[in-house]
Amino acid sequence: GEQGPAGAPGQPGGDGGEEVSMADLSDEDLPDTLDDHSGWGNCSQEVKDMAKERLKDIIKKAGEECSKTNSWGSVSAECRRKIMKVLESKVDWKKVLRYFVKASQRANRSSSIKRINRRYAYVHPGKKSNRVAKVAISIDQSGSVDDSMLSKFFAELNKLAEIAEFVVIPFDTRVDEKLVYTWKKGQKRQQDRVMHGGTCFDAPTEYVNGQAFDGHNILTDMCAPKPKSSKCQRMWMTTATHAHRPYFDTKERIVVID
Repeated sequence: GEQGPAGAPGQPGGDGGEEVSMADLSDEDLPDTLDDHSGWGNCSQEVKDMAKERLKDIIKKAGEECSKTNSWGSVSAECRRKIMKVLESKVDWKKVLRYFVKASQRANRSSSIKRINRRYAYVHPGKKSNRVAKVAISIDQSGSVDDSMLSKFFAELNKLAEIAEFVVIPFDTRVDEKLVYTWKKGQKRQQDRVMHGGTCFDAPTEYVNGQAFDGHNILTDMCAPKPKSSKCQRMWMTTATHAHRPYFDTKERIVVID
């Protein structure tokens, strides 16, 4: 008789998980945009946003590795196009920066006594805030950071000053404390370049670590060695070119400005 078709290979068990490579992806696996939340069920918006960022990060790292080693394998041109679109998509850095400042706003609260009824004269423990967030904005003043980058950053800082006060720290290979200033809430300022040296991220990090800052944001081209650890939340802002090819690896958030 005629020989029947060969049996299909067995499927792996579900306990150990499965590693997915780029070769496993098809055109249908990737949407045209990660902003499409259809099929996400009743998840909260916060969970959706976190999942989207995590998915974007996974695809980004896999795509960068494939591009670096030219190991796309059997991935179709259409699937590759979608992956590269994810890599090229820009974060809305204006919203992220506003969120960063608001999320860093921490108040030291101390117990207070509030009398709420004169007739019965009983007291109610309350809380009072002694201060608002202290946010550091370090600006790389090295010659490799161009004026257009500084201009965009200062434009948004003028908007941020409408809702928060922050400390601006110009730096190159050092921090000159005479050049550090507080940008008051409601103030408007012009772009200003006051240094032109190289770059050392330890300089602003050490300065911020020595102060009572709640958040640290660094505008830079990322072209210097990895700095020491920060004692407060730290975030990086740079252009797309430098974000995709930073001088060092970091798990801290890197936001692309355009």
